[in-house]
Amino acid sequence: YLGLRISDFINLKLSNINFNNNTISIIQYKTDNKLLLPLIDKVKYPLLDYLKKLGFRVPPLYPVCTDVDEVISQIYAISEKRGDFDFGIDGAVVKVNSFDLRDKIGGTSKFPKWAEAFKYPPEETETTLLNVEVNVGRTGAITPTAIFEPILLGGTTVSRAVLHNEEFIREKNIKIGDTILVRKAGEIIPEVVCVKHHNANSQDFFMPDVCPSCGCKTFREDGESVLKCTNSNCPAQLLRHLIHFVSRDAMDIAGLGKSILKQLVDECLVSSPIDLYKLKREDLIKMERMGEKSVSNLLEAIEKSKSRELYRLIFALGINHIGKNAAKILEVNFSDMNELVNAKFEQLSALEGFGEIMAKSVLDFFKIPQNRSLIEAMKELGINMTSKNSTKGNKFLGLTFVLTGTLPSYTREQAAMLIEQNAGKVANSVSKKTSYVLAGENAGSKLVKAQELGISVISEDAFKKMLESEI
Repeated sequence: YLGLRISDFINLKLSNINFNNNTISIIQYKTDNKLLLPLIDKVKYPLLDYLKKLGFRVPPLYPVCTDVDEVISQIYAISEKRGDFDFGIDGAVVKVNSFDLRDKIGGTSKFPKWAEAFKYPPEETETTLLNVEVNVGRTGAITPTAIFEPILLGGTTVSRAVLHNEEFIREKNIKIGDTILVRKAGEIIPEVVCVKHHNANSQDFFMPDVCPSCGCKTFREDGESVLKCTNSNCPAQLLRHLIHFVSRDAMDIAGLGKSILKQLVDECLVSSPIDLYKLKREDLIKMERMGEKSVSNLLEAIEKSKSRELYRLIFALGINHIGKNAAKILEVNFSDMNELVNAKFEQLSALEGFGEIMAKSVLDFFKIPQNRSLIEAMKELGINMTSKNSTKGNKFLGLTFVLTGTLPSYTREQAAMLIEQNAGKVANSVSKKTSYVLAGENAGSKLVKAQELGISVISEDAFKKMLESEI
């Protein structure tokens, strides 16, 4: 019921409630930790009326109807009055007003058959499009936003709506100066529905050729409508890049949480990942919640991250379409960062587990001068640029492994790396394409499925023998 919250029940601490066909019987309840004697027994009130008497919030309108025409009339009546409610609604629900009948009617596993919801069409209002702002998001996506004359919509004043991309603007033929129709999608998010008409001063809008934040050239991938900036040092993307760069799967710098990173950015101590490696004790000690011990631990963690595996650095760079597993593939197939930076499209697209989109993404990233400069600066600071896990052989070529349980000697990451170093694949789930399931202690559902499918299950000892064998 609208306005009726679980917390209302919790606050009253009702200990026992019996529902009997539109009536409620309170056996006893507690308040302020004092047990009170039964107050009411089988009082004959309709449920919502009775809950209202108890002090619960209930909907302002809950008429009881006797036929279908009356139901339809009340749905329209509620729609006309919803603007007067002190909360927003986007529809009305018709319910059978009898618990006995509800039990007989029943329901499915997902919804009751004794209730039906009716959605109201969203409120739409005309306004004038004053401008289109372009903003750079955390992922580098450049998004146009409509700025229009403020209007009252769904109980709030709105003056902005996202236009998504240039394709959306062209489809709706939106021009600056137009009279547009705006509504709230799902009664929450403002959206431009259509152009009512062009005005005499209406002008076409075009997305920028360069990033409005850093000035680097923008690009749009084939088959995509989103315009992007790929400069990893772009100020608009800085905080998001730093959070990703220091994350556990990337450079794994303990102690650099979001709040610390935000402080570093706000105080102009960090403007790129490179600056993290130039932080000084005297700068950090002045920051909030940073004592001597915290500063020492942070500086030690930053220094330690310089020796991380190459795949972590590749992943940390935030190359579009390149996740942790793709970064591992690159580390296995390239001996160092220099070799990767100068890789050809044919080399990248031919990699097992890679494709043309991923290959092009890597090429596009390293074409940008700022990104190449970033790599050179990292090299000068002593950050590892060499693969410690390049391919050692082809023992597992064409084989797919699934790991499950706890292994005695290896972490799952170490075992996966050994498989990939020997040209094998590591999958997350068991299927008919799985060659082996490497199982340790407390192996779960993956082991069961492997046994059901007749997949070979091997122990760590058997895995070691496979590594030591000569093929």
